[in-house]
Amino acid sequence: MYKTELIIKESNHLHNILGEFDKNLKALSDYFQTKIIVSNKEVIVDTESKDLARKIEDVFGCLYTLSSIKVQLRERDVIYISSIIDKVDKEEIIDFYKSREEIVKTCNGKSIYPKTFSQVSYLKDISKNDIVLAYGPAGVGKTYIAVCDAVKRFKQNQYQKIILSRPIVEAGESLGYLPGEIKEKVDPYLIPLYDSLYELLGKKTTDEYIENGTIEIAPLAYMRGRTLDNAYVILDEAQNTTKKQIKLFLTRLGFNAKMIVTGDLTQIDLINENDSGLKYAINKLNNINNIKIVEFDKNDVVRNPLVQKIIERLNND
Repeated sequence: MYKTELIIKESNHLHNILGEFDKNLKALSDYFQTKIIVSNKEVIVDTESKDLARKIEDVFGCLYTLSSIKVQLRERDVIYISSIIDKVDKEEIIDFYKSREEIVKTCNGKSIYPKTFSQVSYLKDISKNDIVLAYGPAGVGKTYIAVCDAVKRFKQNQYQKIILSRPIVEAGESLGYLPGEIKEKVDPYLIPLYDSLYELLGKKTTDEYIENGTIEIAPLAYMRGRTLDNAYVILDEAQNTTKKQIKLFLTRLGFNAKMIVTGDLTQIDLINENDSGLKYAINKLNNINNIKIVEFDKNDVVRNPLVQKIIERLNND
């Protein structure tokens, strides 16, 4: 068992590091799968591994520095820092939190920042290219970051419309047999897109924009025959498009338009995975000017750390 001396002179730093009701400390213990006890300025790590104890000490040192520069530390932060502490220099981590820029504010005034190095890089790729194809596991922020960027640029009058779309892949039920009009039939498939907009713009404003056509949330099939000018267009769940559908979508690109295509190649619901339009486009559209292909991995997951463990186990089959 190893003990580490923490130099924490102010109790508010300790509270920030450990989190409310010690949530951050519990997240650290769960991540490293070892018992960590903090008593006054002393950290006790229940392990015989000197390397693990040193890694945890480095994490605490990084968290203390961040708290000293008034970074509000949350569970996702301590998990992310723990996941990269032996891959990225400590000073780079500090600089990341010091220099990251706000993407947009929510309707309640909360600032949204990129949460990982990959998200910062993703935003730069979006700004530099007309089409970005982003793929990786659930929880890395592929679609959410794109929606945040779309709202930001829309507010800055860079684009006149926001268009969000998903392919409708039926899970054993035919849309024709479901009750209601077409909007009522497809809206359940599009709920995650509504949720993001409601958080950023508020429900009332979002509904007003949808009603006047400034924002569109529609199935992919609605893109046929259109040219999308002056629009920020996002296609979510693109792993479930066919080759024909992805071609239909990408060829809608008009002038002063941006297209972001997101998906997870491990969650293809098509009968034949090789029919995936996203997989096809990734293979075919490499090295084309103004098209960028972005890959995320499990280390970029910013959801509950259990999601990362689930991804590891289920993807090993």
